[in-house]
Amino acid sequence: MADKKNLLLLFEHPTEPVFMDKGKKVTVFDVPDNYLTDRYRPISTEVQSRVGEKVEQRVPVREISIPDLRIPMSLGREEQFSLFIPKHRRIAARLIDIFVNMRSVDDLQSVAVYARDRVNPVMFNYALSVALLHRPDTQGLDLPSFAQTFPDRFVDSQVFRQLREESFVVQPGSRMPIIIPRDYTASDLEPEHRLWYFREDLGINLHHWHWHLVYPFEASDRSIVAKDRRGELFYYMHEQIMARYNMERFSNNLARVQPFNNLRDPIVEGYFPKMDSLVASRAWPPRFDNTRINDLNREQDQINVEVADMERWRDRIFEAIHQGFVMDERGQQVPLDEARGIDILGNVLESSILSPNRTLYGDLHNFGHVFISYAHDTNNKHLESFGVIGDSSTAMRDPAFYRWHAYIDRIFQEHKTRLPAYTDTQLNYPGISITGFQVATNGGQPNVLTTFWQQSDMDLSRGFDFTPRGNVFARFTHLTHSPFTYTINVNNDGGAQRFAYVRIFIAPKNDERGQPMLMREQRLMMVELDKFVVSLNPGPNSIRRRSTESSVTIPFERTFRNLDANRPAAGTAEELEFNFCGCGWPNHMLIPKGLPEGLRCDLFVMVSNYENDRIDQQLVGRCSDAASYCGVRDRLYPDRQSMGYPFDRLPRTGADRLVNFLTPNMSIVDVSIRHDNRVVNRQG
Repeated sequence: MADKKNLLLLFEHPTEPVFMDKGKKVTVFDVPDNYLTDRYRPISTEVQSRVGEKVEQRVPVREISIPDLRIPMSLGREEQFSLFIPKHRRIAARLIDIFVNMRSVDDLQSVAVYARDRVNPVMFNYALSVALLHRPDTQGLDLPSFAQTFPDRFVDSQVFRQLREESFVVQPGSRMPIIIPRDYTASDLEPEHRLWYFREDLGINLHHWHWHLVYPFEASDRSIVAKDRRGELFYYMHEQIMARYNMERFSNNLARVQPFNNLRDPIVEGYFPKMDSLVASRAWPPRFDNTRINDLNREQDQINVEVADMERWRDRIFEAIHQGFVMDERGQQVPLDEARGIDILGNVLESSILSPNRTLYGDLHNFGHVFISYAHDTNNKHLESFGVIGDSSTAMRDPAFYRWHAYIDRIFQEHKTRLPAYTDTQLNYPGISITGFQVATNGGQPNVLTTFWQQSDMDLSRGFDFTPRGNVFARFTHLTHSPFTYTINVNNDGGAQRFAYVRIFIAPKNDERGQPMLMREQRLMMVELDKFVVSLNPGPNSIRRRSTESSVTIPFERTFRNLDANRPAAGTAEELEFNFCGCGWPNHMLIPKGLPEGLRCDLFVMVSNYENDRIDQQLVGRCSDAASYCGVRDRLYPDRQSMGYPFDRLPRTGADRLVNFLTPNMSIVDVSIRHDNRVVNRQG
């Protein structure tokens, strides 16, 4: 029987032939001659024997009857692949189905080896990743970081010449890291460039890619797409990105993002990505300032859509929100109620196979990405592919991403503002009161958080094709913060042990004009920092919680994980946890940058009644530590309340300010985020 871990080797060196050596332990697949492409089949003995001179391990590949791959092969190997393009989604879904439906790991390995050199490399990575995440017999596998496999999507193209020279000239043990410039995409003449460290952060872009692996758009097996509260999670994850991004803008003396709510207006912000696509062997195209989107007619991608189509879809969605229901394909009304309305709306806006009526409500969110990404060449006259906003691994680099998602969030908020406000009864936890709340870094001043720059190394050798083997490191600069600890004092007057959910958020105190924020505005900038369960003994309780334990984030080592180091033992619960764990906000970006003089914020804590919030299920071995944005694989979302509770609705009458919103089981404290403009090297 095939070792399922060998499937991970198929991700390495994505444009090299499948028979080339792979892995730190030099491994080759013994590929049947019939599986080789036309170029290598006539000389199979020569090339396979040459590759196999220093082999430490051979993986036999069984010859089987290969399923029909004509649909997956219809996307060229040198073309750019995008989940936002319907044709590409359908092609990828067919390949996912083939991989998922193979009877055994042996058969999966055989068809994956055959397909790898025939289908688009990025689509192969995506389809195989989704299949490994969802097949019962491969769920213990730890997927490689996409940045290590396709570093061209995360790194300045000028760095690659230096990396290739280092790997070619210098022996592996003596190689030095190549430094990626800190801010290489624009100058200070572009105000948006102040946000380079957020938009171009490797961990943030990896999170966005991995989220779409866990929550794909299409598959004939509906269960792969139809995960618990999928539409709501699409809304909440992106709403939180916008809240975070706006806090970063305040940290750079910029106003909040202006939504792209008039599709006929020019996109003021240009973007020049300075990256090359190694698969397409082309530079990612730029977008100039004040570019307008226009009707799309891209025959190769089977796209013929007008801006007016987008406006019709938008109007129908707004009409559905105002009526309180959507119409399904049978003409039945599906209510947008308190319980499931946001989930249904999420599946309508991010049009997946779960949309109740794609014909009526269209594909608004995805085509927004497509229109903006093709604004430079709407009819393929110049044979240009899409820009970075057209790919989920690069989209967050583009300032237009935030303009578009500010608008998508505005549509969601149109629904949320129509829901009744939470009452005192829904917010309070009788007998429970918070008597003290503070946060502190180790040895630091209470209620002051500190951020600074850090340089870290990442091994890119798995993504380098046709170069000498061995580690090749790039050194990049990213924001990080000093670790901190919350201390929450809670009084339980109930006379018996009780359980509670602790919810922690942060938001700016003042708006861009320096005025205190109204609750109806501030709630949209509430960034979730943590959520966890505690037991409360009768009387006073002191709860301590470290920032590294956040339910939102995953640690640095997991975002940029080395697959060869610190591997859990095979078949253990720890190995299962590692599988899903690539999804999560990077811990080094938990806290906004802040200002040198300090960004004044409200830090909010709520202790809610766990009996109202609990979901009874077994979570052991399911990697639930970053559940806020990613859910828990194959399980229900571990909180019965609406995502973003208690800030996902307008406040009740009289609660114009956050302080008026508080009930005894809530508390706020003034916190300052100070940025120290220094650079430290990451240890280890």
